[in-house]
Amino acid sequence: MFVHLTSAADERRVRRAGLRAASRGQDGARGVHCFPVLPSYTLTHQWLGEIARFGTRGGLVAVQVRLDDAQPVLVGHYRDRARGAQAAVPAAEAVRRVAALDDPRGWEVFVPRAVRAAEIHRIRRAPRALGWRHVPDAHGSRPCTCCGCRQPGTYGSRRLRTRLPHPLDGPPPPVPALLARLSADADSASLKDTLHWFGLRRRGPVPALAPLADHPDPEVREALVSAVSGWSTPGTLDLLAALARDPSPDVRESLVWALSHHPGPRGAFLLDSLAADPSPAVREAVALVREDEEP
Repeated sequence: MFVHLTSAADERRVRRAGLRAASRGQDGARGVHCFPVLPSYTLTHQWLGEIARFGTRGGLVAVQVRLDDAQPVLVGHYRDRARGAQAAVPAAEAVRRVAALDDPRGWEVFVPRAVRAAEIHRIRRAPRALGWRHVPDAHGSRPCTCCGCRQPGTYGSRRLRTRLPHPLDGPPPPVPALLARLSADADSASLKDTLHWFGLRRRGPVPALAPLADHPDPEVREALVSAVSGWSTPGTLDLLAALARDPSPDVRESLVWALSHHPGPRGAFLLDSLAADPSPAVREAVALVREDEEP
């Protein structure tokens, strides 16, 4: 017996047609994730807190599935999935392995096919507050708010970033505070740090930053490219076009790589202007970006 957790809005469809092979498992296989029914109710439903973080429709239901003992499945810790280290075993052996663990939190069973309606034992409402969030034993440890760990849009993520700002990934200071740093006597290191914070925003004050396109330090102009290349503010295209004519080939090359992360008509227009650049490094960068854009 296994448990699969899904949105309550799908309950009628699951009763009628079973569970679709909609999940991705090891090596890209399609199937259904589930967990063995153990004597511990908490361990059996340990994935509730994790799944609830990604949003549900009408809450969650627990779908109990009865599989044949010889049904081939994959079993292992969720971290083993990316390494291809989950073991292919019969369903009965998967239950035995999980039940024998001192700490089965984070383990999963993957059925590499759809589950038929006849294999569903029962469906019931799942408890709301149960299981771990983020990772097992996450409670009590300081969460990381770097751009690689945070998940924008999840519950409390903005409040968490404000309470525990990351030294490099923000949240950035307010725009008036950043504009105050753009004084005439600011050194290059201070300007690059300020442009780093501007680069974490979707829009910004283009007229206030445009004079930096004539800054004598090419590293500052490179930082300007990285800061504004993803903005949708009016006037950004004119500023990037001016930077495409920068006397430093390093600045022009940095513009090419910045445009590769923001494709579209604007990027295509500027890449066309840089395709005949006198610098071989810039022309090579343009060729590589266009090669990656080809289907």
